[in-house]
Amino acid sequence: MVVTDGGSGLLAAVAQTWPDTKIQRCLVHVQRGVRRYLTSKPRTDAGKSLWALARGLTQVTSTEQAIKWLQQLSDWHGVYGHLTRQRTYRNQLESTGTVPERVRAGQRWWYTHDRLRSAYRLMAKLARNGHLFVYLTPELEPLKIASTTNQIEGGINAGLRDVLRRHRGMPAEHQRRAIEWWLTAHAIAAPEPTTLIRPEHHQPKPKPRPIDEPIGPALYDTGLSPEEGLWIRKGWAGRS
Repeated sequence: MVVTDGGSGLLAAVAQTWPDTKIQRCLVHVQRGVRRYLTSKPRTDAGKSLWALARGLTQVTSTEQAIKWLQQLSDWHGVYGHLTRQRTYRNQLESTGTVPERVRAGQRWWYTHDRLRSAYRLMAKLARNGHLFVYLTPELEPLKIASTTNQIEGGINAGLRDVLRRHRGMPAEHQRRAIEWWLTAHAIAAPEPTTLIRPEHHQPKPKPRPIDEPIGPALYDTGLSPEEGLWIRKGWAGRS
């Protein structure tokens, strides 16, 4: 079983490397996805009801509760499902000038409640694929597998972000080496540092020299200068 935030790259890697592995979508990321569409304070009854279902995802701790949640999602669709299929046509609105900005030029119709539709389809697709409650599978339940990626977010990713934050300004290659160092230092069975040295490290290849630039002021340039009156002044400079 793999707990994932839903990134397509990880899902593709799992499908290629471990094709028989079960996928558990992080329930916190599901909640965030729904909130991105509905906000945390929906105005319509349909949005409020769907957001309440999303917030209840992380409170499901048994198979019986999971079945009840899936039934509630089905009941929501029975009451509000027609809103997810409702369409608005351009020729109905062009005369009043109320075509939404998100609609592309030349688009003849769009879903009237597209954000509500997207929020519902997000959870419905995961439920249909069986990616919501894998952690409650009988053979996995005794292992107490987490239903979120909070452990890796707080235990590993937070440490990586802290390293990059404390050493701001490193080039991309240096950032990658810093992350490799942090992961190696925190590995369960960290190897001795001397074992990581390879022969090419003793005689590194020289880096290409930068292209020499002419010494002296530039005759034509794109930078700002005080003489042009375009210098960005801060503080009390130039004030009387």
